[in-house]
Parts: sequence; structure tokens; C-alpha cells
Amino acid sequence: MTQPVFATHEVFNQSPPFEDVDLFAVDRPLVEAVKANGGAAAERELSEFGKHWGSAAMADRGRVANENTPKLRTFDAKGNRRDHVEFHPGYHELMAHSAHAGLHNSTWTADGKPVGDAAEVIRAAKFYMAAQVETGHLCPITMTRASVAALAMQPDLLGKVMPVLSTKSYDPSFAPWWDKRGMTLGMGMTEKQGGTDVRANMTRAVRDGNAYRVTGHKWFMSAPMCDAFLVLAQAEQGLTCFFMPRFAPDGSVNAIQFQRLKDKLGNRSNASSEVEFVGAYAERVGEEGKGIRTIIQMVQLTRQDCAIASSGLMRSGLAHALHHARRRSVFQKHLADQPLMQAVLSDMALHVEASIALVMRLCRAFDRTPHDAAEAAYMRLLTPAIKYWTCKSAPPFLYEAMECLGGNGYVEDGILARHYRESPVNAIWEGSGNVMCLDVLRALSREPEAAMAVLQTLAAETKGLPGAGEVVALIGKTFRRADGERVARLAVEKLALLAAAAALNDMSPHNAELFATTRLATNHASMYGAVELEGGDVRALLERALP
Repeated sequence: MTQPVFATHEVFNQSPPFEDVDLFAVDRPLVEAVKANGGAAAERELSEFGKHWGSAAMADRGRVANENTPKLRTFDAKGNRRDHVEFHPGYHELMAHSAHAGLHNSTWTADGKPVGDAAEVIRAAKFYMAAQVETGHLCPITMTRASVAALAMQPDLLGKVMPVLSTKSYDPSFAPWWDKRGMTLGMGMTEKQGGTDVRANMTRAVRDGNAYRVTGHKWFMSAPMCDAFLVLAQAEQGLTCFFMPRFAPDGSVNAIQFQRLKDKLGNRSNASSEVEFVGAYAERVGEEGKGIRTIIQMVQLTRQDCAIASSGLMRSGLAHALHHARRRSVFQKHLADQPLMQAVLSDMALHVEASIALVMRLCRAFDRTPHDAAEAAYMRLLTPAIKYWTCKSAPPFLYEAMECLGGNGYVEDGILARHYRESPVNAIWEGSGNVMCLDVLRALSREPEAAMAVLQTLAAETKGLPGAGEVVALIGKTFRRADGERVARLAVEKLALLAAAAALNDMSPHNAELFATTRLATNHASMYGAVELEGGDVRALLERALP
């Protein structure tokens, strides 16, 4: 019997998947930002990375890792306490590819010193591209990389750990870290009663020979499958940082008892836990009572990665929206040729271009901080401001990208719904918006001369751009106010916008002028596309965003 043929079953006027592309080569603003910040020699390496991570195979690994979420296996078949977290193979493959590329350690030498040159910039470009494919697995990657900065406060411990941490191997086996080919580190800071106020922590650490026994509870402990964790606990001299391995020195499973895995809005490929320490073995990192000072070295680097990842998520949203709009026809025209859609996409492209210019400029500061006081001041003042702006920009930006695809963007068959769920975590993790503003104010109060020197440099770098002078004056006036905290959000956002204009001016002066005109000289409208750009500028922005 002949089956009926339905014309509506033919698939046409749909965009093909945005896969099997070189995520580096198709992103001209990224290429230029890497070059402007000292990383031009790595272009071939970054293109190879971009081709690999832009493949359909990597996209599929990201999909299955999020569809098959981690599971907590508290006991083994015989009733022994194991507290083991089980993952889909796709997750382990993502971790292995990130480790092979050095995303977890390439900014450090084998003995735990900063590599320098453009190591931060090159690694950030890779991290930015990886975030476009799957962001959840980057949580343990970030913490492993950042932990070295804290472990440096305890050189003997760093010396033991680096031979394993400095390899480019990923070893998911449930075994003591010293027996493994590679290792990852997590962190446990947050308790129910304190949250961001970690000084309110009640977890206790008691000396046991040369080590400590830690008893207490953490409301959030990230990446519980890691081989060791940096945790905060109250010791005799006050809040102290500790290195807590999954296995005690005798090879037994350490007394780290996971109560549950958190059921999160996004970040679902990655496990986050609630945990009890029942006399868990730990080694001190840094001096007793100096836990905040020790851990802040790590926090600056994790905040940097939050900004990079959020920018990567926005870049992916833009690329998928533009790719779709060029292939989808409505009213006898491609979407990308409709004036309203062009206005939206070009405004979004301008935002992403400024974001990548800004985060790469920040990474250059991290590269130069050890030997340049001005760059160190830039890093301390701008890290929280940049995290504030980029991370809080991402959720509304990704919503707009979803709308460019219509219903195709809202369903789980594509990547944008996952990106949208993922995007709020970077603004919340490692200090929410208000905490970032307070940290900017803290940097100003501790180093007023250095901070004002940074502002003067930004003023010089944006001189002549529309609205820049007025923004510099507003920032300076606000930060001198006695009630500065009350209006800190406005000043911190303006500071980030000013820094973005300065960074963009270094690589694309014309687009810096467009950015300043629409963001500094006036308040940007609450909706993308509610600005007026010339036709030539619209076309140029979109061509730079995706050839």
C-alpha cells in the first residue's frame, strides 16, 4: 500500500547545526584580542583547539554529559562507606580533553610558579572556546588551576602536589592522589549560617600531630569527585585554610561524607554537594588564622574564569543566533537581512566584542602582575568589576539569543536553553553582584592612590571617546562619597564599561567609538537593538562576529 506523502514532513528553511567549525578562526574579535594582549604566537595552537572543540563530537559530549547527570554512590555493594560520585563517560571525555589542553595548569610551571609571557591570555582563549561547548565541567578545571595560588602559601605541600597536578593527564579513578596520573582539586567554603560571610564558619580543626582533624558541615562543596579540597575551618588561632584529600595517608577513604548532590538550575553536568566532615584528615595551608588571606589568592583566579566563561556563553549565543538568522527566511527575506534583526544582532555583537576585549585585557594584567605594580593594581581593582559586568550581562543576553531562534531556541534539542540555565551561576559563584561592588570599594580604601592611578590610565586610554570624560568624573565622584556603598552598583558598572571601551580602543578604535556612543555617552537601552547604528557599521560588526 502506498504511504501518503506530506509536504510538511520535508525539512527546509531550517538552519543546520552550528558544528564542525573553527571556533577561533570564525571569531575575529577573539583573534584580535589575543593578538592585542601578546598571544599572537599561539594562533596556530588556538586554531587547532578551536577546530577540535567546534566539532560535532565535542558538542555531543556536552549534550550527553548534561542529559546524564552525576549520581552519588554513598555505599558499595557490601555496605562500605565510599561517597563516590559517578559520571557519564561524556563528562570524563570533556575533562580529559580540557586537561590535555592544559586548561587546569598551563599558567603554572612544573614547580608552581607563574609561567608569565602570555600564558594567561592563551589559556583564557581556550577556556572561552571550551565554555561555548560545555561549561559545567570547567568548574573543577577552574578550581584546580586556581588552587596552586593558595598552595603556594605552603611550599612543602605545593612541592608534593605539583608533580601530579602539573601533568596533562586526567585520571578519574577513585584512588589516592599520589598514586594517580593527574589530579583535580575542589573547594569547600560555604556554610548554612554564613554564605559569603565565611568568617561565620563553624567547622572546627583540631591538631593531630603534624596534621589536623576537621569536623563540621559545608552547605556547598564544589566538585566532590575531586582528589582533594581546599576548605576553611576554625583552628586555635582562627579561620584557617586546609588541604583535605579524598584518601587519608594510610590509603583509607577520608571521613568526608556527602549528604546529597544539589539539584541545580544549571551546571548540571557538574556535581555540587552538601557534606559532613567527621574528623577528616587535613593539612594546613598557610598560617593559622590567615585563611582568608590564603584563599583570596585562589578566589581572584576563579573570578577571572567566571568572567571568561560568561563571555564565552554570550559568544556562543551570538554565533548560534547569527548562524540561524542567515539561513532562516521570513517574509521573503533571510532573517539576517531584516532591519530589525540586524539592529539586534549588531548590538549584541558589539557587546560580545567589548566583553572579549575586556577579559583578555584582564588576563594580560594577570600575566604581568608579578613584575608590574600598575598591572597588579589593575588586576585587583578591575577583577571584581569585570566579573560583575560580564556575569550579570550573560542571562539577559542569552535570552535575547534564544529569541532570535524563536521556538527553536527554547527547546532542549539545541544548546541555547542549556546556556541560559548555565549563565546565572557565574554571577552567583565566588561572590554575587553586591559582593563584587564591596570588593571594588575595599580595593579603593586599601590602595586609594593605586586605584586612582588605574582610573587615570583608563581616562587617558579613552580620551576623546564619546561620554568617557563624564563617566570618569562620575566614577571618581561616586567613589569619594561617604555613602558610596549605596550607589556602588552604578559606579562599578560604569567602571567596567569604561575599562571595556579602553580595551576595545586598543584593538578596534572605530568599534570602541560605537561602544562608547551607545554605552558611555548615554545609558544603553534595556533591550538589544534599541540603538541606532549606521548600515555599514551593522554589516561590519556582523562580519567580524561570524564571517
